[in-house]
Amino acid sequence: MGHREDLLEGAKRCLLQKGFVRTTARDIVKESGTNLASIGYHYGSKDALLAQAYVSLVEGMSGAFAVDTDAGEDTPPGSVERFRQVWSNVIATMREPGSFWRLSAEIVVMGDQLPEVRDQLAQAQREGSRGFVALLMGGREEDIPEHVVDTLGSFYTVLMTGLISLWTFDPKTAPDAEQLTEGLRQVIEGATRSS
Repeated sequence: MGHREDLLEGAKRCLLQKGFVRTTARDIVKESGTNLASIGYHYGSKDALLAQAYVSLVEGMSGAFAVDTDAGEDTPPGSVERFRQVWSNVIATMREPGSFWRLSAEIVVMGDQLPEVRDQLAQAQREGSRGFVALLMGGREEDIPEHVVDTLGSFYTVLMTGLISLWTFDPKTAPDAEQLTEGLRQVIEGATRSS
């Protein structure tokens, strides 16, 4: 690996150990075995490097959300059962000790303090919304129209952000996938009854 990759890997470890606010450039250099000048040269700033490391961590989690078709879990895209399976997988990652999602809560709270990386994180969030649509509704991410990302993708992102908040704040009372699915069923029933 070169310095760029070493920095990224070191920054990921620092984020998981210390979080965004408490990680210093010196921490990253120590963890990566590089030097301070490398951060500016490869990423522009410590915050830009940490933002890229965060995005990389999120991308690494996406495989944990997928429905395992080899285990016989294949359900029709767009179905309530697919909804339950995917959110069950998402919530399983939140139950893990030292969950990465606490870091997400920190970044959401301090977003306005990171104007230089906000656009990068907002774009990553948008692509995450696109990924949720593909995961839950089927199809390839690159084929999902922008208006679907803006509507259904945003809906899933709001659900994810809410789950992160609830699981970070009070995991004992945070909803599981069964509760979310029952809530969805109630929404569907209410919406179809009033039509």
